[in-house]
Amino acid sequence: MVEAQVQPGQTLFSQRGAMLAYRGEVRFTPSITGGQRGVMGMIGRRVAGEATPLMTVEGSGTVMFGHGGHHVEVIHLSGETLYVEADRLLAFDGSLRQGTMFMGSQGGVMGIVRGQVTGQGLFTTTLEGHGSAAVMAHGGVIQLPITPGRPVHVDPQAYVAHRGDVRNKLSAALGWREMVGRGSGEAFQLELSGSGTVYVQASEEKL
Repeated sequence: MVEAQVQPGQTLFSQRGAMLAYRGEVRFTPSITGGQRGVMGMIGRRVAGEATPLMTVEGSGTVMFGHGGHHVEVIHLSGETLYVEADRLLAFDGSLRQGTMFMGSQGGVMGIVRGQVTGQGLFTTTLEGHGSAAVMAHGGVIQLPITPGRPVHVDPQAYVAHRGDVRNKLSAALGWREMVGRGSGEAFQLELSGSGTVYVQASEEKL
């Protein structure tokens, strides 16, 4: 779990049902936009399959968040953008601007295959600005550096998030004939290149 401070005039957003306990005068209300701006933000969430609203957390006190006993990793942002699978996002500061990125925009046709074959979503949530975000993983998280000329290959099911000036590309690790009947696993690899960090969970189990 993670404990977050709630202060007057500041807002937190959390996944619905993630509150475990709290102290002080804290209010929880459903949020349709979840930090996204305007109507396009709402449309983006609906297209991405995020029909369940986030919760807006306000007031004065401390709140403990957790979900399913999963490992929680806190990532601090200082102006850059974090890309994270929407269902792994536990809570984040209201100072961060939320958006949606279509993974296929970088991965081409293979980005579309990613969603169909591996069971992962086609959309990744983006958080940009100054603040902190708590993300969930199964079995813990390791941070792998991505440096120019040294791309990192990750099993799509183990991918949690990434940050930095990074391009993603999904490629088939096996021939098409060998992939028939396979639903996930090493049939695909997510290649991340550029300069930044990728967060990888210690298991292929999907949350």
